[in-house]
Amino acid sequence: MVILDDHVFEWLTTDPHLVKLDLINNLRRHSSGCAVFQKTWKRADGSYKTETIYLHKLIAEKYLRDQKTEEKRLVGAKNGNKLDCRLENLEYRSRSVASRKRKTTSKTGYTGVYREGRRFRAVISVNGQSLHLGMFDTAEEAALAYNKKSRELFGEDGKLNVIIKENPDGTIEEIS
Repeated sequence: MVILDDHVFEWLTTDPHLVKLDLINNLRRHSSGCAVFQKTWKRADGSYKTETIYLHKLIAEKYLRDQKTEEKRLVGAKNGNKLDCRLENLEYRSRSVASRKRKTTSKTGYTGVYREGRRFRAVISVNGQSLHLGMFDTAEEAALAYNKKSRELFGEDGKLNVIIKENPDGTIEEIS
């Protein structure tokens, strides 16, 4: 389920507070795709308190605290796998970068690509404004146009569509 560095696992299983919570044995996959610990406690006054700990955030706060800035406060997975909590895969991001890195909800399967009749429109958002990149015959061509503009505008912080192409010989190739 969760991928961890050995020394991080050791900390999670020896830290007195985390051991008391039995955090490592009570992780579940959250609807967002992250590993989360959630437990509801009954207080002395009869009210309830729910404690929620997102594993990637807990690890980043412990080991990557020096990377956190006023602008970069959100923790994300570089490779997109929210269960990969190795230190090399976690990074602090700004809200705008986190937004760009989210999975697409487009029916085409590509970020910034929308079907219009028999053609595909490529659009990218810059400072809250939609920038039309063109109309294309295939979703893949539109996705490539989006990728090119994303690299140009945002560099490595930009989102790239993963495009899978099947070659005539049956081999599969990934283009971006």
